[in-house]
Amino acid sequence: MSNKYVTFGEIMLRLKSPERQRLFQSPSLEATFGGGEANVAVSLSIFGADAQFVSAVPDNAVGEACVRELMKYGVDTSAINKVKGSRLGIYYLETGANQRPSLVVYDRAESAIAKSTVKDFDFASIMKGATWFHTTGITPAVSQEAADCALEAMKQAKAAGATVSIDLNYRKKLWNYGKKAPEVMRELAKYADVIIANEEDIQKCLGIEADSDVTSGELDTKVYEALANEVKKQFPNVQVVAITLRESKSADRNGWSAALSGKTGFYLSRHYEITDIIDRVGGGDSFAAGIIYGLSHYDDEQYAINFAVAASCLKHSIDGDFNLSRLSEVEALCKGDGSGRVQR
Repeated sequence: MSNKYVTFGEIMLRLKSPERQRLFQSPSLEATFGGGEANVAVSLSIFGADAQFVSAVPDNAVGEACVRELMKYGVDTSAINKVKGSRLGIYYLETGANQRPSLVVYDRAESAIAKSTVKDFDFASIMKGATWFHTTGITPAVSQEAADCALEAMKQAKAAGATVSIDLNYRKKLWNYGKKAPEVMRELAKYADVIIANEEDIQKCLGIEADSDVTSGELDTKVYEALANEVKKQFPNVQVVAITLRESKSADRNGWSAALSGKTGFYLSRHYEITDIIDRVGGGDSFAAGIIYGLSHYDDEQYAINFAVAASCLKHSIDGDFNLSRLSEVEALCKGDGSGRVQR
């Protein structure tokens, strides 16, 4: 059986202030790479899957370093275009603490992926033999060209018989090229089998409202079941809706769980109280990778959602965009081993 997972989107240079400092509080920034779909590909590869990331990067030393970083984790980079005279998008990250939230500043206009067009990618060939294709709502927010590429990739993935997932990932700061998110995202959602989101993503990207107040600290799970049912009603092609349920108590402390409206029923995951968050950026992508792996490797949808939440819970302990948690570690947490004791 084929075991090829393809993701498409933008990868960026991530420049983070050291520890919990403000940006430029000291004259240094930690340089790594990250981006929604790349993060998913890395996590899937670490789980043992055959993962391919499709994108565009500049044909220079920065682009080469970016590709090498992905290759280090076993990701297939053969469909990444190297574009002369282009730039890699950048995001600056200031990690929050206590009641001070984390801050992200984007510098990604005119990036290699933002200026790429459908003709730059042979999506029909890329999708041959693909089991699963994944993208996010971040990519179509970057530019009309990137949105066109994401749509074409989804169409070709469907034509190839792959399962198609999209993490809606609403980013208010990115929708600047004249289109509102629902105009673009509702068209993409027509080609998805699996939708991954939180309640705000569904509201802002699909225009479907949730009757909830996440600031109250209490989550009414019936609201999310109704929300998922409405998504499936409006998009009959969607078979699975996975909704993350984050309770932000402070920058360091979050409640973390999820709900899954699947093919066999509605399921709630185990709930985790995450108290000493190292880095929550990439948490949603680690959840997406967990859902993709869980749904394609386990017959039990309850276990699949528990697996995804456990994978994402562990990511909160890891610095950087990538979830470096191994499959055995996620499965151990699923079985209840969250003690953090030294493994000898």
